[in-house]
This record gives sequence, structure tokens and C-alpha cells, in this order.
Amino acid sequence: MRIATSALAVALAAGMSIPAAAQEEKGPLQVKLLGTAVLVDGKITDVRTDTVGLPANTQTSANNNVVPTVAIEYFFNDNLSLETICCVTQHDVDGVTGLPGAELVSDARLIPATFTLKYHINTDGGIKPYVGAGPAYFIFFDEDPGAATVALGVTDFDLSDELGFALQAGVDIPVGKNGASVSLDAKRYFIDTDATWSIGGAPVIETTHKLDPWVLSAGIAYRF
Repeated sequence: MRIATSALAVALAAGMSIPAAAQEEKGPLQVKLLGTAVLVDGKITDVRTDTVGLPANTQTSANNNVVPTVAIEYFFNDNLSLETICCVTQHDVDGVTGLPGAELVSDARLIPATFTLKYHINTDGGIKPYVGAGPAYFIFFDEDPGAATVALGVTDFDLSDELGFALQAGVDIPVGKNGASVSLDAKRYFIDTDATWSIGGAPVIETTHKLDPWVLSAGIAYRF
């Protein structure tokens, strides 16, 4: 992560040195409409509370999801931009060992609030690869205990909102000369969450889960 941050700092310095004439070639705002695959890990990395006696080898996995995404990007110049994304993705968490097939988390909804500072590489053909990095804050809501835990008497469930980091790479491929592009994008997040299952307000299972999703997107962009 330190290497990626240093590389981004170099890109920032290079982007600030672009002549003003080059910065004014296009409008500063770009909007992208994307189809996005969210590929989440979900495995347990720590068990802090277990009063129900989980099997010693219990491990979990979260399901993947495909959702529509909107990305809004502001260009400081033709090489340097700041991007944020808007989407809501939904995931279940099931047992894979110890409790194979058991539904532990049902329909957890996630907003991956993300800002990335991006450096775009100019090429003679107009195709613009880019790299980026920035903070991400995962906000969970409407999460419910899975059927397997409800059968144990669980009445409440919570996933903690958490701050993490994202790395990004992609390419914008111009289509014509009206500011439209085809966009391909990949992000890798580094973030965990704490899960708490409770009975009558008292925690009976508390675990930490590695999320670290790959977020892969493709769609269209328009800069104006």
C-alpha cells in the first residue's frame, strides 16, 4: 500500500505540471453508467465471542453480486481527476466449512462510499489508461440474521461500518469526438467488518470478516 501511495504522489506532481492549454481541451466533468460485479471474500479472521459452540473449523464466504453503478468524476486537468461512485450491493454470508451451507447473514445491503484520486496517461490514439487510489467507507444497512442463526434463537444482527482503502486501474476508450467513451475499471478494496449476532440484546457470536472485494465495472462515459 505504501508503494501505491508513493506512486500516486508522483502522478499527482506530474499531473499538476501539465500546461494550462492541455487542461482546457475538454470539460471538467465526466459521468459513467456502469455494470459492476462485486466479488467479496467474507471469510472469518477472528472469533471474539462464541457462546453457542461453533465447530472449530467454521469458515464463511459471502456471495457475489452484479449491480448498476454511477461514477462521477471531476478533472482538475487532462491528467488528474477525483472520482466517486454510487451503488448499493446486497450479500448473504453462508458457512463453507464447519457449518456447510448454513445461512448466517441474510440480505446485508452495502454502500461502498469511495473517493479515488486518478492519474490518466495520455496516448497518441486517444485511449486513456489510468490508475488511482483513495479512501473507502463501507456502510451496512438492513442486514438480518440468516435462517441458521434464527433457528438458534438469534433476534438481532449487525455489521460494523468501516473505513478502508481502494486501489484502482482502468481505461477510457473514446467513441467519436463528442466526449463519449467506453470505460473498463477494476478496484480492489482492503477492508474488514465486525459481525455481531445477539439474543435479547446480548451478543452470542462476534466475529471479524475479511471483505477485500474486487469491484469490476464496464460501461459508457460522457465528459462535458
